[in-house]
Amino acid sequence: MANIKSAKKRIRVIDKKTARNRRVKGHLKDVLKSFDASIANGDMEQAKADLALAEKKLMQAAAKGTIHKNAASRKVSRLTQRFNKANA
Repeated sequence: MANIKSAKKRIRVIDKKTARNRRVKGHLKDVLKSFDASIANGDMEQAKADLALAEKKLMQAAAKGTIHKNAASRKVSRLTQRFNKANA
């Protein structure tokens, strides 16, 4: 356990950031699962809405530093490719 005041504060700050990152990543997983389910069911209207939501949430997570911006872009690209392939 830290004894110095600034070290104690850093521990508190890290705990808050960790909690936020876990919430964001958990929400991302839910959104991506929803997209996968829509594609599997063949519901293209719902998949299109889920794709837009997934792209928004991935970019928000990248902007906050939860995930890397290139990782977010890569995921969006792959989701879009899956959507276009299923839609064709």
